Amino acid sequence: MDPYLIPALDGVAYGLLLFVVAAGLVLSFGVAGILNLAHGTLYAIGAYVAAWLADGGWAAVPLALVAGVAGATAAGTALAGLLTPVKRGDHLTQALLTFGLALAGGSLLVSAFGPEDLPVRVPAALDRPIDLAGHSYAAYRLVFIVVAAVIAVGLYLALTRTRAGMLVRAAVDDPQMVACLGVNPTRVRVGVLAVSGALAGLAGVLGAPIIGPGPSTAATVLLLSLVVVVLGGLNSVVGTLVAALAVGEIQTLGVALLPTAAPFLLYAAMALILAARARGLLRRWSTA
Repeated sequence: MDPYLIPALDGVAYGLLLFVVAAGLVLSFGVAGILNLAHGTLYAIGAYVAAWLADGGWAAVPLALVAGVAGATAAGTALAGLLTPVKRGDHLTQALLTFGLALAGGSLLVSAFGPEDLPVRVPAALDRPIDLAGHSYAAYRLVFIVVAAVIAVGLYLALTRTRAGMLVRAAVDDPQMVACLGVNPTRVRVGVLAVSGALAGLAGVLGAPIIGPGPSTAATVLLLSLVVVVLGGLNSVVGTLVAALAVGEIQTLGVALLPTAAPFLLYAAMALILAARARGLLRRWSTA
């Protein structure tokens, strides 16, 4: 397995990045009831901001984080307002509206930053290989794995150990009861979409050196996030994490093991898992 150590680590990094993005998609659909096909564009906002501000120094890191997260959060909040007329509509209407917003947002980003993929400079201390079991591996990716793991644990604890998290989970199970407790469901929905945007923007800034900004970034991230949500389910942080890691490994380790079949591995695995679940051979991960 030694030759596959680096692809396996890449799969962990890739999977954790997809988890942070998909977690926001799970919140927007599972709690707010919004099928947000503009979610990949929120990631792209963070990625473009990171590429624009990054200069190879440490001072740009907090600036990019604040600007990227703030921009995506503002976009998520604005999205909540634009979706108000269709919040009780069918998901097809929501999908068409958010898809149109995604196209418009993508065009604006390309107009602002150009039609080419942009490089992202990381601090010099992280822009170097380190020795790992006799292999060279990018220092930034190792740091990213640690940071993303902390974010995953923090999100899990926030949803299961805080009052806000309990309200969010209750809004999924019984929104009418939440309203009877004096909590405004509209505020919960807007707050969830804002947090969803913040997660996408955070993933965009931190993950820009992995999935960099470019014209196809939003579509790529959205597609992979939807696969993660389909596999992991809408009611479980743990399920989303496991699905994201599985997708990450298929996308990286799968290429190393079966390069000719790599383009089909992800969707073949998704079809098999969905078929097994439909037959009751697999159970969904428990909530959170």
